[in-house]
Amino acid sequence: MKIAIASGKGGTGKTTLAVNLAALGEGAIVYADCDVEEPNGHLFLNPKITVSEEVGIPVPVVDPALCTACERCVEACRFNALACVADQVLVFSALCHGCGGCIAICPEGAMKEYPHPIGKVEKGARGELYFIQGTMKVGAAMSPPLIRAVKATVPPSDLEIYDAPPGTSCPVITTLKEMDYVVLVTEPTPFGLNDLRIAVETVREMGLPFGVVVNRSDVGDGRIRDYCRAEEIALLMELPEDRRIAETYSRGELIVEALPEYKQAFADLLDKICCSVKREEGVPGS
Repeated sequence: MKIAIASGKGGTGKTTLAVNLAALGEGAIVYADCDVEEPNGHLFLNPKITVSEEVGIPVPVVDPALCTACERCVEACRFNALACVADQVLVFSALCHGCGGCIAICPEGAMKEYPHPIGKVEKGARGELYFIQGTMKVGAAMSPPLIRAVKATVPPSDLEIYDAPPGTSCPVITTLKEMDYVVLVTEPTPFGLNDLRIAVETVREMGLPFGVVVNRSDVGDGRIRDYCRAEEIALLMELPEDRRIAETYSRGELIVEALPEYKQAFADLLDKICCSVKREEGVPGS
């Protein structure tokens, strides 16, 4: 079962939810941090990292002895990663998506691909919990290739928790693809509701089953509840504003371990998600 924890904006408690669900699961569990621009799940899970692999994308290099400056490669590039200046083709590696179109279309064979590093994938474990995270290289412009690399290394498991980047842009879409269920974490504020609406539109457009978790639920007003009721969206859990949770977070500890009274709430949340997925799949008795 592949579950993504996402949010329309940052700071809603997405990672808090993801790491506690991952720590609570039974069997073969994987936590994959796809928030590669600022991964922080490791601060709470404290895994022992055993593998670190560099990830790159293939970027073209021009051989000036063969290039005739015909500009066919420039015309073919959809990402403006190539330009022809003074009969010389320039490559802007930060804009290149590594699609290989320029290599295929060059009539002179004047281009070859070389790996351009964009980050790394680290793997390890916390007890029986398998841990994977991606970390973008400083200055790298595109995270989707690194997110795909993170997802590609996830082994077959009973439960896979994917900590998605915030927002609704390309990195989020890349993370949410092929998920069985999406949990949208929000907060009861005007900003939270606005970004939740956008996130809901996104997952609905992708045809993914989803539900909502409200963090700091007793701080704002009831507009989130009213919205979920009107849109017939499952309200999976409400986590209150509890100073002890904030203190636990600041120490880098897990709620389900530091505050055992919340363990059942997270267990119930996981059960609700599992039941929803089974209903979507038409499993009898779900």
